[in-house]
Amino acid sequence: MLSLSNIYIQYGDRILLDRVNFVLKPGERVGLVGRNGAGKSTLLKIIAQEMSPQEGEVVVPGHFTLGYLHQDMLMPKGKTVIDETMTAFSEILELEKELLYVSNELAVREDYESDDYHKLIEQMGDITEHLHHMGGATSEAEAEKVLGGLGFSSTDMKRLTDEFSGGWQMRIELAKMLLRRPDLLLLDEPTNHLDIESILWLENWLFNYPGMVIVISHDRRFLDNVTNRTAEIVLGKIHDYKAAYSRYVELSTDRRELAQNAYENQQRLIADRERTINRFMAKATKTKMAQSMQKQLDKMDRIEIDDMDTSTMKIRFPDAPRSGEVTAKVEHLTKRYGAVKVLEDVDFQMLRGERVAFVGQNGQGKTTLAKILVGHEAATSGKSTLGHNVTVGYYAQNQAETLNPKLTLLQTLEQDCPEEMRTKVRSILGAFLFSGKDVDKKVSALSGGERARLALASMLLRPFNLLLLDEPTNHLDMLSKDVLKQALADYNGTLLIVSHDREFLSGLTDRTIEFRDGNLKEYLGDVNYFLEKRQLDNMREVEKRTASNNQQPAVNGTANSSATIHKSVPSISPEEKKLLERAVQKQEKRIAEIEADIRKWEQKLAEPDFYSKPGANADLKKYGDLKADLAKVYGEWESAVEKLG
Repeated sequence: MLSLSNIYIQYGDRILLDRVNFVLKPGERVGLVGRNGAGKSTLLKIIAQEMSPQEGEVVVPGHFTLGYLHQDMLMPKGKTVIDETMTAFSEILELEKELLYVSNELAVREDYESDDYHKLIEQMGDITEHLHHMGGATSEAEAEKVLGGLGFSSTDMKRLTDEFSGGWQMRIELAKMLLRRPDLLLLDEPTNHLDIESILWLENWLFNYPGMVIVISHDRRFLDNVTNRTAEIVLGKIHDYKAAYSRYVELSTDRRELAQNAYENQQRLIADRERTINRFMAKATKTKMAQSMQKQLDKMDRIEIDDMDTSTMKIRFPDAPRSGEVTAKVEHLTKRYGAVKVLEDVDFQMLRGERVAFVGQNGQGKTTLAKILVGHEAATSGKSTLGHNVTVGYYAQNQAETLNPKLTLLQTLEQDCPEEMRTKVRSILGAFLFSGKDVDKKVSALSGGERARLALASMLLRPFNLLLLDEPTNHLDMLSKDVLKQALADYNGTLLIVSHDREFLSGLTDRTIEFRDGNLKEYLGDVNYFLEKRQLDNMREVEKRTASNNQQPAVNGTANSSATIHKSVPSISPEEKKLLERAVQKQEKRIAEIEADIRKWEQKLAEPDFYSKPGANADLKKYGDLKADLAKVYGEWESAVEKLG
């Protein structure tokens, strides 16, 4: 168990942490939330003992191990990926040396009743427990498994860490921490450099992790899937909820309403008391009573309401000028960097008003194709064209980093501002929570989240009919992401988003393009449909491989029948087993039929004039019903397969 007692941190006039108390018990996975600058990262640094509080203490058990992933880690250079990852096991070697020393001490000591002897026995027990806890990660195969889950290929293992970007180096550090299996994992924005597949893998790993976890993240779905407790930092205090993020939002809303009511009641009481005090002070006979009442009023604990918690950006993108029917088109496009193939003979087209998401593993070409579309990079071969009268608003993945640090916020917007928008610059900055003297701050003084907001603000200066946003939610807090999502939902132009944030993409786009092995695969639905479809494809592929493996000749020379696939499960009778197998076969046949029908409908929906034909809405409903049927039948199929084992 870890405990923090009366932790106090103050910077100038601002109290960041006001004598907070916090206890973490085994098995708890905590989401640490709060507005940017609330003190979340500071609290992690205090727990990791990288920073000392001005008051208070952190108490941890003996032999307590901790892994801390933060945004400013330095990666050693000159080693291969696998060699650097294998350094995770050095702690096990040290523990084994310590265990050998304690064992030797106990073997030669005879003071069996002494305190020192009992301390050695306790120390031996602690070390043995930690070794048992960490014993699963003792091989190169385990390291390769974790690296693979985080997106590294088999060919990456022998490459030098120097060859990888900061985001990929962060994955190596994360792999090392996971392999060490510390008692407590502190993770500050672990999903920032991960793609959807790696996030899903990490979610599963953390969900089954026996140790304690504290994670800071602006990924709502990640928090929901990983955590079982939420700690919110507000006005220097911690509000604790025994729930994951979505349930915490409901509970915190109730708490704020109660706090608001209590605040208003207290303000009325204070006003009544002050009127009474003023009235009594005017009478000499009641002056003493008035002074007593004033002392009581001064001692009253005042209820505070966090106004900033409800402040959000107010964004509305300008109306999009009308463009041609085809907004962007790519034909037989190939992109290589030296010998590295990124995209190979791909075709892609966007029509006016479409809303498209690019998804896939990092390094598969999402950002590359986005840059080619806006003319920031050239294709190796093939053709990329924008349609008639297309104007592009492009938010690059590192857009916030391109801002001139020497300029003020006001100068940043004014330098590229059309003359007719100059009178609105201050209003736009105010909509992005930069008001009053904030506009005269230098960009260099802004946090990552503030820079991201400023970069987004610059996109409201001109009307565009094609918005291309590459990871726009990086560094934005939950409320800011919600406001941006609503603004994009209201935007009436063509939209293309590169993102790994499932909650942000959910319901925002109607086409999803997956990048994999140099090719593009289209899914006519949002990110949720893509994930369901990918899960189905993966499950069916696993089942095919399992069936194929079980049809191989057995040791005694006889072939396994399909009925022996689930032979090891004794919990169902032979009759039930036959019924389940027949149900699985029937459902697989139905799945194949529905998928064939869906492919026909997808071809029909892809026709250029589909939406202008009579009955298009009715056809869309039929297509939606088919997808719903597929999800239902797949669920039945999955349930039957699980029962079989």
